Amino acid sequence: MAKYDKESAFRTNLGTWGWVILVLGSALTIFQLYTAYRGAYVSLIQGAVHLGAALCLVYLLYPMKSTWTKKKGIPWYDVLFAGAALYTNFYIIQNYDRLINEAIIFGFTYMDQIVATAGILLLLEATRRVVGLPIVIIAILALLYGLFGNYIPVIGHAGNDWPTLASEMFFSSSAIFGIPIQISSTYIFLFLFFGVILVKTNIGQFFNDIALRLTGKYTGGTAKAAVAASGLQGMVSGSSVANTVGSGSFTIPMMKNAGFKPHFAAASEASASTGGQLMPPIMGAAAFIMASYTGIPYNDIIVIAIIPAVLYFSGVFLGTHFEARKQGIRGLSKEELPKTSNLVKRLDLFLPLVIIIGFLLAGFTPTYAALFAIGTAFVISFFRKETRMSPKEIIKILEEGARVALPVIAACATAGIIAGTVTTTGLGPKIAGGIIDLAQGQFFLVMFFTMIACIILGMGLPTTANYVVTATMAAPALLAFDVPVIAVHMFVFYFGIVADITPPVCLAAYAGAGIAKANPMKAGVTAVKLAIAAFIIPYVFVSNPILLLQGDANFLNVTLALTTAMLGMASISAAMIGYFITKVNWFERIAMIVGGLMLVYPNIVISLIGLAVFAGIAVWQMARSKKDDSGKQEAVTS
Repeated sequence: MAKYDKESAFRTNLGTWGWVILVLGSALTIFQLYTAYRGAYVSLIQGAVHLGAALCLVYLLYPMKSTWTKKKGIPWYDVLFAGAALYTNFYIIQNYDRLINEAIIFGFTYMDQIVATAGILLLLEATRRVVGLPIVIIAILALLYGLFGNYIPVIGHAGNDWPTLASEMFFSSSAIFGIPIQISSTYIFLFLFFGVILVKTNIGQFFNDIALRLTGKYTGGTAKAAVAASGLQGMVSGSSVANTVGSGSFTIPMMKNAGFKPHFAAASEASASTGGQLMPPIMGAAAFIMASYTGIPYNDIIVIAIIPAVLYFSGVFLGTHFEARKQGIRGLSKEELPKTSNLVKRLDLFLPLVIIIGFLLAGFTPTYAALFAIGTAFVISFFRKETRMSPKEIIKILEEGARVALPVIAACATAGIIAGTVTTTGLGPKIAGGIIDLAQGQFFLVMFFTMIACIILGMGLPTTANYVVTATMAAPALLAFDVPVIAVHMFVFYFGIVADITPPVCLAAYAGAGIAKANPMKAGVTAVKLAIAAFIIPYVFVSNPILLLQGDANFLNVTLALTTAMLGMASISAAMIGYFITKVNWFERIAMIVGGLMLVYPNIVISLIGLAVFAGIAVWQMARSKKDDSGKQEAVTS
């Protein structure tokens, strides 16, 4: 984890400082639970407590260099940074009334400007330590653009002086303490803590066992189980890399033992784990921010996201099936599968997920849904000796809840710098105009260039920051056309997410390759083949929002669109793997890609032509397969 996941490279030899971190982390989690129950404070105060405690923990837990994690204790300068991070955010709480009422009219004081500058620098350094350099570079470029926009041609603006810019970034609710950190300090933290509780109840292993029992006996069952388990775990995971490592430590060796090549085992786990960020109800926590940006209730977004997520996982599932057929890999024997009786005894482990999904669909707020689910999971943990928690373990879980949230909190705050700059300077519409001009107004080219921008912006960024950046910088290009807002935001969200498996960065594929001992670039290319649905379906739901239950989305139209899309994904997946009923030659591969694209195209006539191509290849392949089998039989007989 520490090698491939920046957030896992924390100090392991804390000494007596471990008690300080335990108290501070537990206090942060208790504060979040308390405000969730009684109601949050005003956004700036709630955010200041949330961010101040998180940055303090980052400096105490994460060294300046990731290779220093085993050094004993905490150096004096990190203690100083931790204290300064607490102070700069406490300063907001202490001076809240003046900052909100007087500073806007009479201007910020020199002390305000010093605190704001220190707060920004401390945030950027903490984010570099716990998230990585890419998002920090983008944030610095955003600040430079905010300062020197008057020197930049075409996309420039009036420019700012540093004292004004820094004060507006740190003391307003539209930048660092904007929507991302507001959502983080209310909803996201609770759902991440919910995930920690589920890990304690061994629900991750339960998901693996359920998936293995359902799919393990079929062709390539181990890979199919990995896809299903990663999809289930992805609902409560906030990181593609963490999901890949967590699930992959179990599934990748299992796939290799079944006969899958190491790079394919790594790729299937990485593509499924990345897809977990697209799976409702949590969607890597980005769904909460999407609700604020689009004005669409969160409860509706998790329903809208179901069909695209099903198509994504169907594509990965089919890819593993065709690869297993190609390699002749069979399923597991009955003795190798988990016993049904043991799974039935643990069915109560599904209850927290049922509670959270049921409450959300019933119209409860995400806050109350998460609180009830956390309470349910906590009670369930006492049903079994192996999950029953002592008081010491309960406190440790409170600390772990804070630890898990640190990368998301830092990323959301830094993403706020980027979003704040884009909105206050009008950069978003300028970038959108540039994309439209580059595409000469052609809608398909606008989608293509937006896709490229999202993949580049998404490389190396965690899910929430990834979405914030793409939604503010890339989405306006598509919003200039007559496209539903939710379709645009899902488009940029999908392509920001698949950056985790798109070479050359492909962090999730690198993590999977590390476990599989495979070539990471080969794993990344294979992951793209398996996850090809994520590169096609967004074009479809922008062109035909019926897949997002928008427009004329009655039962017949949705069923027809879903059926043709599924058939199209089957055709394209088979072409990508190079196997359908039998091995696919180059001509068949081209025909199946063309036929598959025609099937997913939102036009009934074109889809019927694609279906005819797909059916023709299927008949041709069956004839070839029978001919090959009869030839083999004659050879054996002779």
